[in-house]
Amino acid sequence: MTARVLIVAGSDSGGGAGTQADIKAVTMLGGHAMTAITAITAQNTLSVQGVHPVPTDMVLAQIDSVASDIGVDAIKIGMIGSAETAAAVADRLAQPDLAQAALVFDPVMIASSGSVLADAATIAAFKALLDRAMVATPNLPELEALGGEEAVLAHGCSLLVKGGHAEGETVTDRLLETGEGEVARWEAPRIDTPHSHGTGCTLASAIATGLAQGMPLEPAIARARDFVRLSLHGAPGLGAGHGPMGQQYVRNDGLFTGPALNQITLPATDYAVSVAFYKQLGLTQIVDSPDNGYARFEAANGVTLSIHAGDGAAGGATTYLESGALDAWVAYLARRGVRFDQMPKDEAWGWREARLADPAGNRLCLYQAAEYRRYPPWRIS
Repeated sequence: MTARVLIVAGSDSGGGAGTQADIKAVTMLGGHAMTAITAITAQNTLSVQGVHPVPTDMVLAQIDSVASDIGVDAIKIGMIGSAETAAAVADRLAQPDLAQAALVFDPVMIASSGSVLADAATIAAFKALLDRAMVATPNLPELEALGGEEAVLAHGCSLLVKGGHAEGETVTDRLLETGEGEVARWEAPRIDTPHSHGTGCTLASAIATGLAQGMPLEPAIARARDFVRLSLHGAPGLGAGHGPMGQQYVRNDGLFTGPALNQITLPATDYAVSVAFYKQLGLTQIVDSPDNGYARFEAANGVTLSIHAGDGAAGGATTYLESGALDAWVAYLARRGVRFDQMPKDEAWGWREARLADPAGNRLCLYQAAEYRRYPPWRIS
């Protein structure tokens, strides 16, 4: 079954955040997105010019319509529109047909442009949604408005504290559980871009998609973070302010459990000649390391190809298969008799790799790289 994700959120006319970002994330990660629009906004990358809340009865009618026919595996709630709608939606989600659906609550209060999207009464009404949520995903200002970590955890939901609004070159996200405190954290270099409109919406919907697909919460968050970072790297640069992300450019990036054939390394005898040849074919060079005899190219569909001068004597070409669950995959294969020359190991270039050969002696690399395949720190601008 295709994972069915219900998005309860506002519409963004600029296409950067809200339901537009949610639909992109769910679709790119293989789910089916359904919507209950809570508000219509007039906004672009600079500001929100107008907000028109959708009447509560119409929000509920949208939920009833899709739940009664298509069914719902997970729910993402973003901009809720009004205190009345927040209370009514919480009551509706507690009914038997939706009570088992995983709920990701992203308490949207302020747009990236600084425009206020929730008044005090609406924020107070968030308590009923926190009671129903599996996980809440506030940014730091939103967390403060909700009363802090302990106040959110008191509702019994998990809490993902997003660190994007903190200072520093490293972004730290923390997962907290009631009675346990911090159970997981993720750290990554900050991506310096003004085109980050919709990061919170995208992250929450990506998490909801993972939960709808049967993933546990921590792996769902880890994959969602990778998806957001890849979307930030691929931002198309639209608008004069906080532009939209590039969810549409996340492709062949090993975000799924099953193996993805998305990288091959070929031997080369003359580095410069081979680089010129592949550029002439129309591939985009993204890594240039002549001292190591190594170059990497990206094709239009996101697949990468590398050349390595002098690698012929070491066995020729290497084919790379990527999985978002590398260690579990390798352990599964090893239990069934597959022999590895190298078990999963973190490499200096940011990839985690296991190496083996097929029955004919061809070299294979099973790996996990996320953003470091197409966007290593040394990527050519």
